[in-house]
Amino acid sequence: MATSAVAGPDRERAVRRYVRERVRISVDALEQLVGGLGTAILASAALLLLVVVALACVVGIGLLGIPSALKAVRSAAGRERARLSRSGFPLPEPPPVPTGAREALRDPWMRRECVFVVTHGTVGFALGVIGLSLPLSAVQNLLFPLYFWLLPPDMGGPGLVVWRIDGLLDALVVALIGVGWLAVAVALGPRMARLQALPGRRLLAPPRDVDASLRIAELTATRAAALDAHAVELRRIERSLHDGAQNRLVAVTVLLGAARRALARDPAQAAEVLDRAQDAAESALAELRTVVRGILPPVLDDRGLAGALHGLAAGSAVPCTVEVDVPGRCAASVEATAYFVVAEALTNVARHSGAGAAAVTVRRDADRLYLSITDDGRGGADERRGSGIGGIRRRVEAHDGRFTLTSPPGGPTTILVELMCGS
Repeated sequence: MATSAVAGPDRERAVRRYVRERVRISVDALEQLVGGLGTAILASAALLLLVVVALACVVGIGLLGIPSALKAVRSAAGRERARLSRSGFPLPEPPPVPTGAREALRDPWMRRECVFVVTHGTVGFALGVIGLSLPLSAVQNLLFPLYFWLLPPDMGGPGLVVWRIDGLLDALVVALIGVGWLAVAVALGPRMARLQALPGRRLLAPPRDVDASLRIAELTATRAAALDAHAVELRRIERSLHDGAQNRLVAVTVLLGAARRALARDPAQAAEVLDRAQDAAESALAELRTVVRGILPPVLDDRGLAGALHGLAAGSAVPCTVEVDVPGRCAASVEATAYFVVAEALTNVARHSGAGAAAVTVRRDADRLYLSITDDGRGGADERRGSGIGGIRRRVEAHDGRFTLTSPPGGPTTILVELMCGS
């Protein structure tokens, strides 16, 4: 009976967690679909201009419109690049549009962008309209029993409901159809969002030869950042040992020498000095433990990443909620980096944000670990002010990860981190 009583609340918590996660995923998908619909409208306009200029070129009067059409294509592609970069898929900016029409048509960036506006302006537009209409249809159907009596019975219901509505029972059937639309939106929304973003991710990425050179430059920069982070970490360890444990060990040595000299003259004084030496040795041992925890916190080995982060939240000066969905274990260096990021971020929240609450979310998707740290403080965080954010960025980039800071004046502040953690 006790086991069943414990299992019941656990199941309830698991169901609530699953529902919250599905709602979050569905809302994110709807937001992405609406954003993609906006860029798809721009792509459709650029596609229409391309078609008009192409038809005009057939009769010999469209050559002057080619630069404007290509600029429209670049503008639509740039908006989609910015949207995908904000959603965690950064895309580098292309070089300027070539001045000549012939050079522009030979440019691999420009050709890929032209294919993008054709695809995104048609398929992406359709997916955005469908993705937006599904939840709207669900809301219309679900609310229909509240206002059906205001409409003529022969008018039917919203959307595809064209039959006669004679009473509350028919209206409830329409509401049940709304539940079905909602289920379809929850099930298909994330897939449609990924499909809508696929042309941008494939076609707006750098061409293969350019991508290789950019990747080499990125690896060179991250290697330099890793070396810098390593040097900073060594200096921190050296300062901690020099200012803490080393000074206390020197004090132990001095006190032991004083106790040895006092042993023959005044044994009582020697015992007092030995007690002080023991206190200094214990303090040195505590300092050494602190340094070791800073290198690789033992709590990660003892309790795993989830337990370690809950421990950080429990010790935070600002009330903090933690949600971890990481099946299995990641590499020790990745878990240590995630722990460092959360610890430093919560320290910054307590010191600089004036926040009343913070939230930490960690999840693993395939071979990537995603971290989100959010607070409701005053915002305006800037890593150039030396608040520790620069150290977080260097630590993340040293692992070839991605770091994004969003902190408008007035808040909220959100740190997004993506780390590679293996399959």
